[in-house]
Amino acid sequence: MRVLAVYCHPNPGSLIAAARERALEGLRRAGHDVRLTDLYADGFDPAMTADERRAHKEPGVAPELQRYADDLAWAEALVLIYPTWWSGQPAMLKGWIDRVWVAGVAWEMRDGDRTPTPKLRNVRRIVVVTTHGSSKLLNALEGESGKRTVTRSIRAMCARRTRTTWCALYGVDTCDEQRRIEFLDHVESTLADL
Repeated sequence: MRVLAVYCHPNPGSLIAAARERALEGLRRAGHDVRLTDLYADGFDPAMTADERRAHKEPGVAPELQRYADDLAWAEALVLIYPTWWSGQPAMLKGWIDRVWVAGVAWEMRDGDRTPTPKLRNVRRIVVVTTHGSSKLLNALEGESGKRTVTRSIRAMCARRTRTTWCALYGVDTCDEQRRIEFLDHVESTLADL
């Protein structure tokens, strides 16, 4: 399977960085063709420009974003690896979604349509690898907006029966080393079974 892994964390020594390595190991062990996008290493600018916003319904991305759009068109599976901050994706990852998942890349509006038609039907699997500082219960009470962004909005632009997997460690701020090790083992085995 062609797998696009999108990683977003500024600290190369973080638990999420370790999860990225374990995810990639699982994917490679399973024989998948993997492309990694590291948004911080790329210096990705998450801020949408006024010109981009004005052209929002016109198909295509800014020229400097074309490689990200090409990677999405190539992928059969998408693996998002990031920490959950304030119930959602980090600003850089949210900016990647805002700037790359645009008309002509993720969706199109056909004449007379009231809703967008998905264009990323090549994507049939989405896996999220993430950490949450607080408990699963507190996240549920907060509404899990980051999870909804993936499972409802992003997924809607992919193949009709796209399967999603949420691979998360809750309570990372207070968990012990054993739970962190178990999480990393779970990440690798989940991606090896993709």
